Amino acid sequence: MDTVLTPFSDSNDMVTSGSSSISYAAHTESLPSSEPEIVALRHLSRNLDSILTSDSPSFSDAKIAVAGGREIQIHRCILSARSPFFKNIFSGKERGVKLELKDLAKDFEVSFDALVTVLVYLYSGKVRAARPEGVCVCVDDECDHVACRPAVDFLVEVLYASFVFEVTELVALYQRHLLDILDKIAADDILVVLSLANICGKECDGLLTRCIENIVRSDVDIITLDRTLPDHIVKRIVDSRKELGFHGPESSGFPDKHVKRIHRALDSDDVELVRMLLKEGHTSIDDAYALHYAVAYCDAKTTTEILDLAIADVNHRNLRGYTVLHIAAMRKEPKIIVSLLTKGAEPAALTSDGRKALKIAKRLTRAADYYKSTDQGKASPKDRLCIEILEQAERRDPLLGEASASLAKAGDDLRMKLLYLENRVGLAKLLFPMEAKVAMDIAQVDGTCEFTLASINSKNMVGAQRITMDLNDAPFKIKDEHLNRIRALSKTVELGKRFFPRCSEVLNKMMDDDDWSELAYIQNETQEERQLKKRRYMELQDVITKAFHEDKEEFSKCINIQSSSSSTSIGGVGRPNGKLTLKK
Repeated sequence: MDTVLTPFSDSNDMVTSGSSSISYAAHTESLPSSEPEIVALRHLSRNLDSILTSDSPSFSDAKIAVAGGREIQIHRCILSARSPFFKNIFSGKERGVKLELKDLAKDFEVSFDALVTVLVYLYSGKVRAARPEGVCVCVDDECDHVACRPAVDFLVEVLYASFVFEVTELVALYQRHLLDILDKIAADDILVVLSLANICGKECDGLLTRCIENIVRSDVDIITLDRTLPDHIVKRIVDSRKELGFHGPESSGFPDKHVKRIHRALDSDDVELVRMLLKEGHTSIDDAYALHYAVAYCDAKTTTEILDLAIADVNHRNLRGYTVLHIAAMRKEPKIIVSLLTKGAEPAALTSDGRKALKIAKRLTRAADYYKSTDQGKASPKDRLCIEILEQAERRDPLLGEASASLAKAGDDLRMKLLYLENRVGLAKLLFPMEAKVAMDIAQVDGTCEFTLASINSKNMVGAQRITMDLNDAPFKIKDEHLNRIRALSKTVELGKRFFPRCSEVLNKMMDDDDWSELAYIQNETQEERQLKKRRYMELQDVITKAFHEDKEEFSKCINIQSSSSSTSIGGVGRPNGKLTLKK
């Protein structure tokens, strides 16, 4: 990210010239470094910076708590002198006061890194460049990281924090930076900038006007605008499009009443009402873009139920040329992505500007989040999981053979098959919780009858409705509930093999080893037996870690080969929910 360094400045130093906002003190860099004033200012800047970044909080007299349990030690005297906002906040407060960032910045989410950037400026007068760990860098290696979503998010967060803390020179600086790159930012991501500019009011009037002009000329549809922006901004955009004779998607106004009724039914998760409205015959599910709408804004369960109606074209394109999978990649919800892929969504489908769903997901994901290490047995980051699922889908590995030798040996013995599937899925829940949950939710395991001999990690199922059965009862007769359970668990294993192959391979080896498969049985055990199994589980960590690394390496090789054989354009795509949805 290009930044303008401002070595020493206060709120009166900022001037605007040409296309960039810089501090007066920045010009002093051209003066001889031997001049006592310049040397003294540099020393002062470094010393104050070291106070903030020091590992020792002994001199701090307040703190700011950030989401995720992180805290920053701060100094009331320095911040009160540099910011009218903090001067007011600390007035009458005693030493040791703890401020919550979510209470200070109420209208927009501010990350830890954005907060630190503003604090560093307040302490030292320096605008710190983006951290090298990947805060402003997406996962796409072909991106220049100037205007991808992580870069835009960081700039917007710093701008908002500067606005809240009343650091006017930083507001001017980051507003100018966003204006400089605005034409490179994807239309959906401009909505994020526009929303923030609207919050900042008069201080960001120039940015707001430019964002609206870009959106007026874009193909962003009226539904996205209405879900994302305040009513007065939407009206301004719609009126401008009419004045200019713009003939983009739904530029004349909102969808007709029948389509709006279908969308409202989806908002209420009422799929039965959707079915009734479609029977009226005024429009089809594809013409109403009902599946696109559900994927963008509704619960994953609602999307699955719409897919189960089997009346929607899973590869249908909306007026912007996006398939449903493209929209799912923007939302970054792994359950929805897997559901679409299992129903035949085409991962190789391109947007009008040549991007696949995988490219969209990568442009939206921060490298810092994607490569963040996670302890085994804990949930994987959703962003990373979505990318890995799409990568695997592009590989198109066939679903051949049994899941494991143990399952093959079970043959037609349904009792043995039940025990095997229960233990395998139970072990998957323990070792790969996020992946297992995705597969189990899509396979609709919830609601089927769970068997007592496979009650691994049952405390994780608190709140679920379960009926337990003892397979030791004789004679054992297969009933409908047994068959439903077999079908659901088998589908879970199938999905795991298709989308998480290396994890599936690890489970195969463990289930085929009698010693390891015993880990799944925790019923009627002594404390010593539990401790032994815990030690055995710890021994599995190296195996699991290696599996994840192999998965990532193989994915990278496959994608590199595909990238060399085809070219796609560079661009960013915004997600239609989450931080983008600021409308009250």
